[in-house]
Amino acid sequence: MKSFKMLMMAAFTILSVSVFAQEKTDTFKVYGNCGMCKKRIEKAVKNEAVSSAVWNVDTKIMTITYDAAKISNDDIQKKIAAVGHDTEKFRSDDKVYEKLPGCCLYERKSATSSNHNNHKH
Repeated sequence: MKSFKMLMMAAFTILSVSVFAQEKTDTFKVYGNCGMCKKRIEKAVKNEAVSSAVWNVDTKIMTITYDAAKISNDDIQKKIAAVGHDTEKFRSDDKVYEKLPGCCLYERKSATSSNHNNHKH
């Protein structure tokens, strides 16, 4: 009986470690201005794969903890861009950006300057 308890305890420990091993925390820049932006940005990524999403209005840094087996950092950034906020990797569609409330219209980098690596010299 004692060895059965030890076996169960070891199995539980291994299972717990493997579940948490896939959780990852990343930070990246997201452009926006205000509390309304914060709500929109954080809401865009809330799902079962994301355990924490916090965007800092002052620093423009998003800190996100997620299950890397269920969603990727790129997919998270695409979700944010889809609601009108540019990220380090993805630019929001102009039509979506233009529908944001006036206070949420942040200064955007030009599309050509962010793609400078695509120029042929």
